Amino acid sequence: MRALLIVMSIVEAGAGLALVAVPSLIASLLFGTPLEGAMPVVVGRLVGVALLSLGVMCWLARDDVDSRAAAGVVGGMLVYNTGATALFLYGMFGQGLIGMLTWIAIIVHGALAIWCAVCLRAAYLPGGGVAR
Repeated sequence: MRALLIVMSIVEAGAGLALVAVPSLIASLLFGTPLEGAMPVVVGRLVGVALLSLGVMCWLARDDVDSRAAAGVVGGMLVYNTGATALFLYGMFGQGLIGMLTWIAIIVHGALAIWCAVCLRAAYLPGGGVAR
């Protein structure tokens, strides 16, 4: 679980910082269209701050993997990565929003969701290590 938390902290903090810095460029790379207008740019930066906070949360939990709190972080990230995968797929197939990084985002979030599920399953099996 420690490696998972470290990888997620790097991925989410990096994506968050990129969205804070250049939200329209990141939107173009992910969805094939830039953010236009002040409000979408502010919302893009807000999403960046949220992703940065997820990265910090994962980083701070990395050395406490045997706690229920760390399992809660991984559980929350399972929900996030599953939802992100579904939304990227919906954007691509349901709305025609395809950018250079769309498939990469789908694969990364899908893989992280699976890794989260595997870690949680292992943690909650008998002898898995999460404090009860």
